[in-house]
Amino acid sequence: MLAALLYGREDLRLETLDQPSPAEGEVVIEVAAATTCGTDLKVWRRGGHAKMLKLPTIFGHEAAGKIVAVGKGVTNWQIGDRVVANNSAPCMNCFFCQQKEYSLCPNLTWNNGTFAQYLKIPAPIVKHNLLPIPNDLEAELASMTEPLACVLHGVSRSGFTPDSRVVVIGDGAIGLMFVAVMASQCQSVWLFGGNDSRLVVGEQLGATRTWNYHQSDIPSTVQDLTQGWGADIVIEATGVPIVWETAIACGRPGATINLFGGCPKDTTISVNTDRLHYSELTVKGVFHNTPHHVTAALSLLASKQIPFELLISDRRPLTDLAQTFEDMKNRQVIKVAMIPNEL
Repeated sequence: MLAALLYGREDLRLETLDQPSPAEGEVVIEVAAATTCGTDLKVWRRGGHAKMLKLPTIFGHEAAGKIVAVGKGVTNWQIGDRVVANNSAPCMNCFFCQQKEYSLCPNLTWNNGTFAQYLKIPAPIVKHNLLPIPNDLEAELASMTEPLACVLHGVSRSGFTPDSRVVVIGDGAIGLMFVAVMASQCQSVWLFGGNDSRLVVGEQLGATRTWNYHQSDIPSTVQDLTQGWGADIVIEATGVPIVWETAIACGRPGATINLFGGCPKDTTISVNTDRLHYSELTVKGVFHNTPHHVTAALSLLASKQIPFELLISDRRPLTDLAQTFEDMKNRQVIKVAMIPNEL
């Protein structure tokens, strides 16, 4: 089969590998669509991911397809079933899983390799995070279940109300998903990004107002919008340390600052301790997703209540993957649906 392997920084190669076979409890799917992601872009640019990858490795983590092989002991799935698999599953046995803090599970089973014609799904994911795709849901949309599940987890950790004034910093796919979900539940969602065409998509997804941060000072603009106080909730969705500091500066006293974008390993930020203490800020990191949010994400995609298809800039064969990552790097596309079996 044709598959993409990551060897290092911006070193992505298409190679021919043996088609995988399922072990006990596993299934193999034929990938119908694998969507690109900002995390993939960061991993490609940085040359790895401390928690999920050891190089060289098969690459990609968002996919939908149909089952073509079933391992021993798998009784609730059949060949031909259309499915979407999360890229991880918690162990369900550790301290954190017992607290239902599944994203903190130290024994998460990770799975990568969606940029390939076939993908093997490990047994824990088959058991806890493999879901059937509704008949009327396109594979390209179903493939976005994993990032949307992360966003729903982030939204649930943000403590919003319908009256919350929300700032989202970052106009990548994750930031735009936050806009879409928060705008469906809050009256005021303000988006700051660096790409005018993406800001238009943000407006189509429900952003109350948008600004290009190359042309405006984010904290000052937020203060002007809020009589000098700041936003109730701030979502940071860039993964850039200095932007984490900007996000904290945008919150009102009592605000929740959701530092969602993952920064490079061992980076640090500076926080004004007086402001953190006397303004009673809640500053939290939020990571990954949970099985509950995976199920909720697929349900939301299937409902078609939000036009998430606006995030898919193009549909391309797997042979165009290298160019696709160059286009992502240059911010010419948001997400691209790679179709591995389309030549």
